Amino acid sequence: MAHQLINKALYEAILNFEKSEEAQDYYYKVMDMETGRIGKDGKPETVRHQVLRVYSMLFCDDIGAVAGQLAGPDEVEATADRLYTGEMGFDPRHWYRMQHHFPVIDEDNYDRFAALVVSDLSAGPLHEAAVKGGDMLLVGELDPLHMTKEQRENQELRVVDFEIPAPADDNGKEVKE
Repeated sequence: MAHQLINKALYEAILNFEKSEEAQDYYYKVMDMETGRIGKDGKPETVRHQVLRVYSMLFCDDIGAVAGQLAGPDEVEATADRLYTGEMGFDPRHWYRMQHHFPVIDEDNYDRFAALVVSDLSAGPLHEAAVKGGDMLLVGELDPLHMTKEQRENQELRVVDFEIPAPADDNGKEVKE
């Protein structure tokens, strides 16, 4: 169920979050929906939990995140400046965070930024571009703002290939919804 909620409508709600109360209401409604799974803490898992776990898995593995751990404000903030679309560059056309107007990532919006990235990879323009062979999401070094010109030119990039995992039970077996 959760992977069906991370769709184009969620992506659009996040893009319009600042402009529309309806978008805010939709965003919070989806993010607070339960997935039908129980977390390790014994509480019902929400779409927010799933988004933060996927974000952590895709972008936080090389900063010491524990497998299966949810990305928090510090992890999202530390990794947001590494995401580029199409090619590296410090202009808003390529730098994902600036392209989507997230000048500050903190306790108030880290989950919204993570949901934007995950929903974009799942059902937004990044997904469409990947399917059609255009722009991809590139993940660069940890701190591109403090890199020298030579370091930026020689940084390693990786392309993110993304598919939302089907729900699984505690033994890792796929659960039909």
